[in-house]
Amino acid sequence: MTNKTTVRDISRRQFIRTTGVGTAGIVSNTLLADGVMTAPSTPLTAASNARIIGANDRLRYGFIGQGGMGFRHMTIIQDFSVRQEENVEVVSVCDVFEKRRKASQVKAGLPESQAFREYQRVLEKKDIDVVVIAAPDHWHCRMAIDALEAGKHIYVEKPMTRTMPEAFKVYDAAKRTGRWVQVGSHGCSDPKWLKSRDIVQSGKLGRLLWAQGSYCRNNPKGEWNYKIEPEATPENIDWRLWLGSSKTVPFSAERFYRWRKYWDYGNGIIGDLWPHRLHPLMLAMNLNEFPKSVSCHGGILTDSDKGYGERREVADTTMMTVDFPSGAMIFVAGSTVNERGIEDMIRGQKGNLLFGGGKVQVVPERPFVDELEAKDETPANSGESHQKHQKNFIESLRANKAPNCDIELAIRVQAVVSMAEESYRRGRMTHFDAKRRRIV
Repeated sequence: MTNKTTVRDISRRQFIRTTGVGTAGIVSNTLLADGVMTAPSTPLTAASNARIIGANDRLRYGFIGQGGMGFRHMTIIQDFSVRQEENVEVVSVCDVFEKRRKASQVKAGLPESQAFREYQRVLEKKDIDVVVIAAPDHWHCRMAIDALEAGKHIYVEKPMTRTMPEAFKVYDAAKRTGRWVQVGSHGCSDPKWLKSRDIVQSGKLGRLLWAQGSYCRNNPKGEWNYKIEPEATPENIDWRLWLGSSKTVPFSAERFYRWRKYWDYGNGIIGDLWPHRLHPLMLAMNLNEFPKSVSCHGGILTDSDKGYGERREVADTTMMTVDFPSGAMIFVAGSTVNERGIEDMIRGQKGNLLFGGGKVQVVPERPFVDELEAKDETPANSGESHQKHQKNFIESLRANKAPNCDIELAIRVQAVVSMAEESYRRGRMTHFDAKRRRIV
């Protein structure tokens, strides 16, 4: 292929000129010493002029990144029953891989003119209301900010960004533009976690102490060693565009498919798996605060990658503890070489919430059995799915209210994720500096 567009060909200034999005008059949010943020009372960019979505208006979607997860999100919205019931429509798709781009275009029933290689082309379309970002982690920040400043609401896969500074840039952009953000941690739309939040807020458990959870797998071929298709060649993949701002390396189909194994693009268990526990636990615990300190340990304990491309850089076994200013703590374990995890649980002084088998059970502590009744509180329709999470975002947009995994929850979870990575890679505990919004 010739005349490929690279990230260097379309500068941010050029993009702003072509879309008419202005950045003058930006006012930054302020993060107070106790970890509470204040935002401008009125969004100050051209995104403020994006259309107001009415209860009966059709929601138009653009999709950036059409690998496994991105294609799954697109098929959810494209499903006939969803289109009819939710009044939604897929308008355009984007991917740097020609095969994925074509497959998505055909699946969505779009003309070739609406299948793009450069994501900026999606954002230029004024008829798009929502952009779904499912590109590799190292692209999340720039794509999210550009989409927000183009007046789009965004559904961005977890982790929200690759680094903590990037996360605060996205946070500021969301507040500045007034657009809604849903991070793709779909457990947050499982009714059991929302019910658990109600129980915690009721005070039944007493003083909130700590929670535990895990996300564990065991794949003999090594985690994230996805099959490499024969079409994955430099002729079919815009490699320079895929690399973006990451360091320049020769074309590697291994890295293109298995990018979660490499620090340049992701952080393995910490950013791919743990958010599935951290978002729901912090939502249920109603932890509207940033972590005080994080300690993360582990390593590469097996040779499960042997014979499957390059050896992984990220850990296959990790454990983490998080301390919050309120005194609450979270312990999370993760593995890609042993699937036996630990029970999800929230512990209070008077009682506990247990989540085994998809249930929500209140179990009193022995000294408080006369005060707190043991009870099954499992709500109807329990269970997590991408469909529920997408539906929650659609409902939030029509009601103009925050979705279940909104920017406030996401920024705090991202702080934990980034601090955990820093702790693991440096071999020391990390702390959060609230005044400077940074890890120390």
